[in-house]
Amino acid sequence: MASVDLNADVGEEVGVPGDDDRLLAVVSSASIACGVHAGDEHSMRAALEAATRRNVVVGAHPSYDDRHGFGRRPVDVEPALLVAALEAQIGTLETLARRCGTRVRYVKPHGSLYHRMASDEVTAEAVIDAMGAFGDLVLLAPARSRAIAVAEGRGVGVAAEAFADRAYAPDGSLVARDEPGAVVTDPEAAARRALSLAVEGTVVATDGTLLELHPASICVHGDTPGAIEIATRVREALDAGGVALASFVS
Repeated sequence: MASVDLNADVGEEVGVPGDDDRLLAVVSSASIACGVHAGDEHSMRAALEAATRRNVVVGAHPSYDDRHGFGRRPVDVEPALLVAALEAQIGTLETLARRCGTRVRYVKPHGSLYHRMASDEVTAEAVIDAMGAFGDLVLLAPARSRAIAVAEGRGVGVAAEAFADRAYAPDGSLVARDEPGAVVTDPEAAARRALSLAVEGTVVATDGTLLELHPASICVHGDTPGAIEIATRVREALDAGGVALASFVS
């Protein structure tokens, strides 16, 4: 039987848990914002408590310090400063996680940091250096990205990720969010993509190219319009297709 992890980015609302609990009823992993690009201690704690209650694996979702741009704008930071900033973010979430009876098991950078890590080895090294302060964390990185090779070269656990709710360019990168059709909001379309990724390891790019990604985890963004309906339909399609949900963290 095929298996795959289904993750969602959560904890991105300030002061209120929003719909995170409903998302966490569907997914197997939760990438929780660490209070920099979005969220605060209250939202982190709420997401952690819900994840613990639903036996969902917890990951840290740190970012560049760019709250105004939701962490999606390029930011130039010296590697040493980036390591320190990421250690602080992961550490904050880990402290709260322990209080909630769980622990951080993986790290998935957010937004611009995630995309830069995919192609820039210096940035990938900085992320991995920050992870090293917390033991055996696993890096969740874009499928086919340089970050995977960097992590493997460092002996760090790494898992490939693909997206059910984002369009892919022919080179395997995500289509920029300001481009038409970049965000997939149709639950049926997202479900078809997720099932193809889980069973065949493939997704169709914008030009019709069939990309081989073979992800260990499939993401639905918590801030995508209709995220709960999308995640629910994706989960239904995976269940109906005989795909078991299983975390990429052993």
